[in-house]
Order: sequence, then C-alpha cells, then structure tokens
Amino acid sequence: MKRIYNFSAGPAMLPEEVLREAAEEMLDYQGCGMSVMEMSHRSEMFENILSEAEQDLRSLMSIPDNYKVLFLQGGAHLQFAMLPINLMKNGAADYIITGHWAKRAYTEAKKFLKANAIASSEDKTFSYIPDCSDLPISDDADYVYICENNTIYGTKFHTLPNTKGKTLVADVSSCFLSEPMDVTRYGVIYGGAQKNIGPAGVVVAIIREDLIPDELPDQVPTMLRFKTHVDGGSMYNTPPCYGIYICGKVFKWIKKQGGLEGMKAINEKKAAVLYNYLDSSKLFHGTVEKSSRSLMNVPFVTGDKDLDAKFIKEASAAGFENLKGHRSVGGMRASIYNAMPIEGVQALVNFMKKFEAENS
Repeated sequence: MKRIYNFSAGPAMLPEEVLREAAEEMLDYQGCGMSVMEMSHRSEMFENILSEAEQDLRSLMSIPDNYKVLFLQGGAHLQFAMLPINLMKNGAADYIITGHWAKRAYTEAKKFLKANAIASSEDKTFSYIPDCSDLPISDDADYVYICENNTIYGTKFHTLPNTKGKTLVADVSSCFLSEPMDVTRYGVIYGGAQKNIGPAGVVVAIIREDLIPDELPDQVPTMLRFKTHVDGGSMYNTPPCYGIYICGKVFKWIKKQGGLEGMKAINEKKAAVLYNYLDSSKLFHGTVEKSSRSLMNVPFVTGDKDLDAKFIKEASAAGFENLKGHRSVGGMRASIYNAMPIEGVQALVNFMKKFEAENS
C-alpha cells in the first residue's frame, strides 16, 4: 500500500498511527465484539469514549472548569447562526472580516442582530490581517468575532484583537490544536474537526459558562440552544460517535508529540521549510504578507495560470495531491496540518525545485 502526501484543506489527512489503531479496532473495540460505529451512544463504553476525549482535550488546552466542552454537528456553518442566537443580549456584534468564512459568518449573523464589520482585509484579497490594536468596538456589541486562521487565504491572527473588554469569539477550524492558546482570552472557541483533529461531521465548541443563556425566545429551535447540548452532555441526540472516537485518538497522539508546545515546534519547522523555499524561489511566490502567514495553509502561485495547472498535474502524478488553490486565490495551496509529516513538506519542496529547474 502506498500512501500519498495529501495537502487537502479539509477533510484533511489524519495521523497514520491513529488510522492504523482504528483499523485494528474496526470490528471489535476493546473486546466488546462490535465496532464503535455500531455501538449505542447510551452505552457505558461509548460514554467512556466521550468522557475520555473531553478530558484529554481539557488537559491539552488547559481548559478551565468554568468552560463547557461540546461535541456538536452541523459544521461551522451552523455555529454562524447559533452564536448570535445564543450570545445576543443587546442585539449587536462586531465582525472582523479576514476571509471567506468570516464573511459568511457575518452575513449569517445579520439575520439575527445588527452585525458591524469593524475591520476588513478584503481590499487586498484577504492577504493580510488588519491592525486590530485600536478598533472601533461598538459600545453595545455582545461579542467580537474572528476567524483566527483563514484556510483559503493562508493568514493567521498572531496577535488577538483588542476587544476593549467585549467577549471574543473565534472560529479556529483550521488551526485547532496546532499551538497553545490561552482559553481564558475567549468567550467561545469552536471549530470543525475535519482539518486538524478528526473526520468531517464533528464540531468542537468551548463555551464560557456565563455565556450560555438559561432562557431564549420560544421560537428558537431546541437544537440551536447551547443549553440543550450542555444539559445533554453532548448527547441530547445521537452524536457523531465514530468521529468523536477518532478525535479522542488524535488528542492522545498530540500528547505523544509533546502536547501543544511540541506540536507548535513541529509545525513551525514544517512551515519554515516551505516558506524559506518560496522566499528564495524565482518561479513560485507566496500570496500572503509575511507578518500574517499561517502555519497551516500556504497559498502560492507562479503568476502563470497555465504553468500553475501544469504544476498541479505533475505534482499529482508524483504523489502530491490536493494542491489546487481555491478559485478566489488561484494557483496552489499546501495545507500542512498537524498530521502532515515534515518529510512530506520536504518532499514537496524537492519536487518544486525540480519543477522550477525544468520550467524556468
């Protein structure tokens, strides 16, 4: 069996060790005679899987006791609506628009409250993170929203915005567990699992207790209330059981890498291999301002659409898959999440050097 190097932005590659463990347990999980896929979510065995996953995540991120951890469904898209519905008190929120997904969240929030776009980097195709040290924060804002790592455009908030005392909410889908983060600086942290921590179908949400409303208007659907899922322990309805099981295995794998400090060191080393080459190459060029570069998503171009297409085709034939960039940026994008080994990044750079020599 030959494994390719998968640079997909998501669903993305998972640690091979995790996949092999899951394969060994596919038909018989810990001697119970069935797969986790077949297991009742009300069984003691699955409740242990869920509980252990939560405790490992709490340990990795040093999540304080006054934050609830939820394993939800519906993707980040559902959170775009759940957040304004649950956090609305004054009926206003401030959004920092740094890419496609922040813009989607902002557009959705406008259906429920007064959403204010207080900063944006759209003027330069979202190629940088705007200065957020002195933003025009609204006096009545219930929260300030960011997408912390922008998957499509390859940018990252390396300094959190000054919210002037307002609650910070962050979509961290594409940088979840890639480096340490101070949970206490956020009111809500959430992200889809399908990029860095598990298969598609799971959303992890970390919510400070005081932000979970006891009462909401009667017309708010039961499933859209944070309290429903808190009271149900992430099991108000049947959860994405197998996805949670895989996430739990990834949490343990990250612990083996040295936790989030160890993961950050590995990710910085991987990213440096690719960025250093891009900075020295005469053919390939990064599209992001250096101060805003993501460790997870690296877009780059040649400046020639036909040459980009040739590179993507030849790279695929050589075992480097899913390098085509998003249509709004063009060119290529290498997503080098936690599970991508440094050998994969080095192999890609070696291939790029060869391509450059043959096409310069």
